[in-house]
Amino acid sequence: MTGQTMETATVAPANQKRRINTLRVVMAMMLPLIVLTRPGLPLPEIVIELIESTGILLVIGGVLGRFWSILYIGSRKNTMVMQDGPYSMCRHPLYLFSVLSVLGFGFMLGSVLLTFLMTGLIFYVLHDIAGKEERFLRSEFGPAYEAYAARVPRILPRFGQFQTPQAVAFDVTTLRRNFFDALVFLSLIPLGELMEYFKDLQAWPTFPLY
Repeated sequence: MTGQTMETATVAPANQKRRINTLRVVMAMMLPLIVLTRPGLPLPEIVIELIESTGILLVIGGVLGRFWSILYIGSRKNTMVMQDGPYSMCRHPLYLFSVLSVLGFGFMLGSVLLTFLMTGLIFYVLHDIAGKEERFLRSEFGPAYEAYAARVPRILPRFGQFQTPQAVAFDVTTLRRNFFDALVFLSLIPLGELMEYFKDLQAWPTFPLY
């Protein structure tokens, strides 16, 4: 397994609670648009169903991708420069797959503008958080992380660089903790379906958003 262990801390790791709270605030800001808008594009029913099905698959893919990433990083986060599996394609695959799930949720809502706004905002926030986390990693691992960062993009993947060992050890406790994060993303599927159901019933006033 490719990596380098941590030696002496000089910069504090990023505050993960602050990261989570920031994402909660962003989603709370988007909630009025999610609730009060409806798709504005007059599309055939079969196209709408195809877009919604694609959205569901993206949410599920994002959840599975997060589990895949956790199998590699496990309890080794901030203790080594992981460069295998999803970490060989981008430096923050957990954020990549989180963005993928949000993109899928946007597809389920059916609005192009809302999808791009929500996904773009989440990507911007996670990209900024990733930069803060990397200050710690650069401080801990120096040239090793600099070389890794020069070769591997931050969030958007470079698929041709994929590499992995034949066997990977994983931490059960970390995987179990990630399961609860997965439930949050999986809840986007019933949430999207409920939004569609109540909007079709005209349970509250909504306005079209293309």
